[in-house]
Amino acid sequence: MTPIAQILDLARWAPSGDNTQPWRFAIGAADRVTVFGRDTRAHCVYDLDGHASQVSIGALLETMSLAATRFGLATHIERRSASPDDAPVFDVTFAHRAGVQEDPLVRHIEERRVNRRPLRTRPLASDERRQMQDAVGPKFAIRWFEGWRGRARMARLNFRSAKIRLTLPEAYEVHRSVIEWNTRTSEDRIPSAALGASAPTLALMRWAMASWQRVNWLNRFAAGTVAPRLELDVLPSMACAAHWALIAAEPPRALDDYVAAGRAVQRFWLTATSLSLQCQPEYTPLVFARYAREGLPFSTIGIAGQRAAQVAGMLDELLGVDIAPRALFMGRIGAGNPATARSVRRPVESLVVSASGEH
Repeated sequence: MTPIAQILDLARWAPSGDNTQPWRFAIGAADRVTVFGRDTRAHCVYDLDGHASQVSIGALLETMSLAATRFGLATHIERRSASPDDAPVFDVTFAHRAGVQEDPLVRHIEERRVNRRPLRTRPLASDERRQMQDAVGPKFAIRWFEGWRGRARMARLNFRSAKIRLTLPEAYEVHRSVIEWNTRTSEDRIPSAALGASAPTLALMRWAMASWQRVNWLNRFAAGTVAPRLELDVLPSMACAAHWALIAAEPPRALDDYVAAGRAVQRFWLTATSLSLQCQPEYTPLVFARYAREGLPFSTIGIAGQRAAQVAGMLDELLGVDIAPRALFMGRIGAGNPATARSVRRPVESLVVSASGEH
């Protein structure tokens, strides 16, 4: 296997929302790869303006840069300015450079994973926090929510956000397409065993998700969102060491800002993995808050906008009115055993396309 093939084999392990893997590769030469990005804004309510996909693409590019150091290669990345925001194209070149040594984070690329199960509540050590702050670089800061009170405030936010997530027909279509049932691994979706739910809750979820009518009936007449929100949002929110938010020094304005955030997220996450810490993203409150903040419609359910405004208000209280719009990612973290069920990835061969970006 050539160095570029090995770099791509590592890079494909970068995180992406719902394991969408919004990228394809064209190998142009022994020292050159073109990355064709694509976002899911057209059909995913969580990918507002493609920003979630752009964060994922940033994580991919950072993973490529890290992987290249295993072969003594420095990486240069340039976005094609003419490429559209919903399908950005990046030219990546590799060059041997004296003094390039393997980054210690490389060995954790495949090990890093999402863990939706309860984690230990052992507080983070000051050195652990320092290393993760250093990992994101000077253009970003990490805001921590620790202790019983900090975790409880995040639990309330996630509980409220999950009410929106579980009652939107637009979100139902996303959830139905991204869960692979009765499996512990999935190459292109989320295996049901990795959702963090108990067997009875998984059985109820699978029954309900056969149709929107079933979901809607449960929500209206059987308090159908309460058990999943308690089990999948409140309990994990309390059972962890801390929650964290990635804050940009300047308000994000363009695609490159979200790509840069993705690179920082990946370095943070890999650093956490190197410290034997587990992470779970908590991204949806940021999305719903932005819908409300900018007055953007996102659902046929009228009350959804009011609920999103409540989430935005809670996020403003947590972070501050001036800081909340600069929050680009959130998650929870803590020590714990690695998840045994996980999203894996498509094989590299299925991700390689022609120079024009087509299979």
